[in-house]
Amino acid sequence: MTARGYRRVRGSSAAGASILAAAFSLAAFSLATPALAASGTATSPSVPALTPWPASVEQGQGTLLVASGSAIAIPAGDADAAAAAKLLADHVKRASGLVLAAAESASPAAPVRFERDAGIAGAEAYRLRITPKGAVISASAKSGFVYGAMTLLQLLTPHAGADGKAVSVPVLTIQDSPRFSWRGVMVDPSRHFQPIESVYAIVDRMVEVKLNTLHFHLADDQGWRFEVKRYPELTRIGAWRLPPDTGGGPGPKHGGFYTQEQLKALVAYAAERGITVVPEIDLPGHAQALVASYPEFGVLGDRPAVSHDWGVNPWLFNPNDAGMTFVRNVLDELMAVFPSQFIHVGGDEAVKDQWERSPEVQSQMRKLGIKTENEMQSWMIDRFGEYLAQHGRRLIGWDEILEGGLPASASVMSWRGEQGAVDAANAGHDVVLSPAPNLYLDNLESTLPDEAPGRISIQTMEAVYRYDPMPKGIDAAKAKHVLGVQGNAWSEYIVTPWQLQHKLFPRVGAIAETAWSPQVAGEKDYPGFLARLTPQIRRWKQGGFEVSDSAFGVAFTPTQTRGAQLEATRIGMSLGNQAAYGTIRYTLDGKEPGAKSPAYARPLAVKPGTVVTAASFAPDGTRLSAPRRYDTARETLLTSTASMLAACPRGAQGLRVPLSADATSNGPAYNVNIFDTCQADDHAPLAHAKSITVSVARLPRNYGLAHDASALIGHIAVTTHGELVISAGCRAAEKAADRKQKEHAPMPGATVLAAFPLPDPETSPQQFTFTANLPDRPELKDEADVCFQFTSPLSDPFYAVEKVVYGEKVK
Repeated sequence: MTARGYRRVRGSSAAGASILAAAFSLAAFSLATPALAASGTATSPSVPALTPWPASVEQGQGTLLVASGSAIAIPAGDADAAAAAKLLADHVKRASGLVLAAAESASPAAPVRFERDAGIAGAEAYRLRITPKGAVISASAKSGFVYGAMTLLQLLTPHAGADGKAVSVPVLTIQDSPRFSWRGVMVDPSRHFQPIESVYAIVDRMVEVKLNTLHFHLADDQGWRFEVKRYPELTRIGAWRLPPDTGGGPGPKHGGFYTQEQLKALVAYAAERGITVVPEIDLPGHAQALVASYPEFGVLGDRPAVSHDWGVNPWLFNPNDAGMTFVRNVLDELMAVFPSQFIHVGGDEAVKDQWERSPEVQSQMRKLGIKTENEMQSWMIDRFGEYLAQHGRRLIGWDEILEGGLPASASVMSWRGEQGAVDAANAGHDVVLSPAPNLYLDNLESTLPDEAPGRISIQTMEAVYRYDPMPKGIDAAKAKHVLGVQGNAWSEYIVTPWQLQHKLFPRVGAIAETAWSPQVAGEKDYPGFLARLTPQIRRWKQGGFEVSDSAFGVAFTPTQTRGAQLEATRIGMSLGNQAAYGTIRYTLDGKEPGAKSPAYARPLAVKPGTVVTAASFAPDGTRLSAPRRYDTARETLLTSTASMLAACPRGAQGLRVPLSADATSNGPAYNVNIFDTCQADDHAPLAHAKSITVSVARLPRNYGLAHDASALIGHIAVTTHGELVISAGCRAAEKAADRKQKEHAPMPGATVLAAFPLPDPETSPQQFTFTANLPDRPELKDEADVCFQFTSPLSDPFYAVEKVVYGEKVK
């Protein structure tokens, strides 16, 4: 999958490179206008704050008062209603401290009642009727009870804080059912293992917004996470890997796996909440952990290590009789644990080099009358689909399974844009829309400098919210084949539960609304959605759950050039947030802003040395974002951090990476172009600089590039381990240079400011600094572009700039 490793970074179109090149420019940040930032935008107070928005809401007059100790009546012997009532009570208590007591009763006087109604069509449909005398949730099936309970949860907990006070609920009638049957999130514990407890936490938050599918990616090159009792080496060997080396030898092993008992318990827990867990075992590619465990099921007989490289690796599964039997045995155990209708078998990013070079596979293809390796994959997928169908299950795979001809039994999850879904649906196959980059939640959400590592194809919450999973190319008569929509969180840069939660939430709220709510004619109401989502964000945060504030975090944009700031008596800046929502409040004394701090209304002009601290606040006065700071001290203005740097002329920054592959901290993080290790400071204050100090980090070069390895740009090293070459005017020089000059010089024609030999990776620290006095070049002015080109061998780790400090005095 082009978004699965490094290829996800590069995108699927030529336009992607130019978008990524500008992604971390402050100018690319969507700023709120001062008026909007000051006033905020919200739906009418009479509109219930419900996410996702129901199919039908009829509002009445009056309210229902629900106090602590109120009863929940459930029909005698109705286990489904009892489970939903318990779920409601548990979530209400956690969110507000309000205690509800469920008991079997037919009493019409109970403030909350569950009733089974066979006339409600659809297993996930429900009716919620609230009168001044009580709230009644009616459904014909278990999931309907659960979703009715979650809607009432939102009405009962409109505010943050576990104070246990009584709440007034508006009188209304809701008739509700989902737009799509597949409303999913994919979690990938293969690259970085997630403790089972963190998955439970995700399930608890999914149900509150009526998501119903957890796609669990359990096997890949970097780890096999599903216990197979018949093949114990899969977890004894395949569940563990060494980290990539950045010099001085590798660190401790990373890994883990889930026992079948753990997974059965998770499946049962999710099912109680209306959530189906769909497992994925990826074949025939992404099989390096499998082949490391059982080389006899590989192609050429070698035994690789479990991979620590993100991207596309060459090891494939062997589709001979022994290999096919192995997969059927694994599927038997998988089906015994996961009762889901669908079983995901991957099928993505399988480069066929090993099959092309294998006499055995080529012989098998001739015997089967198969002409191409893609057709061979299609044959293999079809056999798996037939086997699953014999057991009452259905196969689903990534859209590459279309390439050799789609087997009749297969459904498609379309990730390489929408074309796979269009082709498959028009051919009569069921599809799930999960396109990159639109719904790849491992992409960064904003350009804020404190964003955790991920892919730099910014997917804002608004972009996720506005995506519609019904491609125009699908014939109207075939629209029924669109099962639904799913957001994916690949874990190359998701190491901790905190990071997983940060990537998923609150953007899954946007996916939930798209997946559940009726299709909207015309423009969606994004400000209205934010107003309804804000209370849900507060519920998600209960108990310390991490929810990203990237959409609301304040960004600072200077109104003067860098040189002008250094010479000014007043420094100007504008403030805004990505969502253009809420009120921005600020302080100038270093203290955190509160609900009574000044509201931002127009660009500020402050004395040099002032620290501006700002945060966004909701219309009700609660804080939407953590405070961010802008320091106007002279030393800060003379410093460029990693997030301020752009790509050099020959590439685009596609990744924001940590210091090590398995780093558990969110920083430091570096924006890099892994194909050419060069970064540019486009606003260098060279007219004020007499010296330069560059902080450098050595990073793991752990990328499986497969057929794209030829895109790497190598440079001739003139010292043992390569150099850091710092040049000014590199963008103009790049345009003027000819091809031969580009092949031999790091920055042909640019003004060289400094050059440093890189230290031996085996004996030097991972982070270090270089300092040099700058040459006296009067023609170099402020806002000059300066490039930092590393020429280390492509076989070694690569380097990135962490920070640049321009000194006003000679060192």
